[in-house]
Amino acid sequence: MNEISEKKPLWIRAKGAILHRMRQWAKDLLLFRILPGEYRRAAKQPIQPGKVVFLENKEPTVPESFEVLYRRLSRVPELDVEFMSLGETRVRLRQYYRNCIEAVRDLATAQCVFLNDASNVVSCLPLREGTKVVKLWHGCGAFKKWGMSTADLIFGGSRDEILRHPFYKNLSLVTVSSPEVVWAYEEAMVLQDEPGIVQPIGVSRTDVFYDEAYLKKSRDKLLSVVPEAKDKRVIVYAPTFRGRVAHAEAPTALDIEAMKRAMGEDAVLLIKHHPFVRELPAIPEGCRDFAFDVTHDIAINELICSADAVISDYSSLVFEYSLFGRPMVFFAFDQDEYADWRGFYYDYDALTPGPVCASTEEVIQAITESAESFDSSEVDKFRDRFMGACDGRATDRIIEFALGREVLEKSLKG
Repeated sequence: MNEISEKKPLWIRAKGAILHRMRQWAKDLLLFRILPGEYRRAAKQPIQPGKVVFLENKEPTVPESFEVLYRRLSRVPELDVEFMSLGETRVRLRQYYRNCIEAVRDLATAQCVFLNDASNVVSCLPLREGTKVVKLWHGCGAFKKWGMSTADLIFGGSRDEILRHPFYKNLSLVTVSSPEVVWAYEEAMVLQDEPGIVQPIGVSRTDVFYDEAYLKKSRDKLLSVVPEAKDKRVIVYAPTFRGRVAHAEAPTALDIEAMKRAMGEDAVLLIKHHPFVRELPAIPEGCRDFAFDVTHDIAINELICSADAVISDYSSLVFEYSLFGRPMVFFAFDQDEYADWRGFYYDYDALTPGPVCASTEEVIQAITESAESFDSSEVDKFRDRFMGACDGRATDRIIEFALGREVLEKSLKG
């Protein structure tokens, strides 16, 4: 129990404990009885050949991690391709439970199911033979810890809870960006005893970075959203969130006013906060011709295509950005605290392919120096180590694994 909760009156703490137990009871009922039962009943019907379901936990529309594969498979007339969202963070709990029940009934007759995040819904099912479940992870590389890797850290849940309500069961394939990171995903997903499920065949969403038409379209979109970026250096600041997922906060340590004074004539600063962050920090009034919050306007894939340099901290987007061989700066003002909170898979200072900064002044210096002289060799080594399977053909390999060579060939003709 933390210091804040200890200061609350006893009756409030007692009420909180009762509500927590009620939520746990409801969760157990859903995952141990209701969803498996609904699945068994629906699975009495035969699997529908060619039925493909993309299951999203939160967002109402097809996310970037699904987009390339979803578009390719939708071209194949013999396939019945569906997208379903559980609305986990967007609907009331009762509606979310209804959505889960509807989803498992539908999954029961699917030939293939694609996921892009943790799923205790799919993990709790008595999955029938003949259905493949493929997890297209939403990030690349292995930076900050997650899953079972955080069980002994402040950020993570208890080991017993993670094992009681697993998120990574029933998987046929997990796609990752290189052989280097297989061990980290196996650890996080508790798949060490199931070798071969985590495969370094690439991450589908990175294929767009090899598409010249997509790159041009992304640049055009950036200029339409931020016309001030024309003929200026585009600096993207994309930090990860702080705190727990349900109450995620954006860091505010970067001094935007100092950034404008140093480089406002030659550059623009585009800020992209993590999607978990609900309350976005305001940009100082005098800086709104230099700094622009594009969190809700430009997707991260589109944004990094046009970035001349990226400032991040512990976000996995730096792995994708390494494909462009451009400068990266790491604003790790709270590195020690974050390491204690969540932890890293690799030594932070050894991993990062660019200057690690503890203050805005250091960030300004690093960004300025990268404009004057930049040696990409460090970024190139980082890319080869962590992104070796992301070569523009990852989606092809995923389709062939999940649905076979014939479907792959038809998806290429559309």
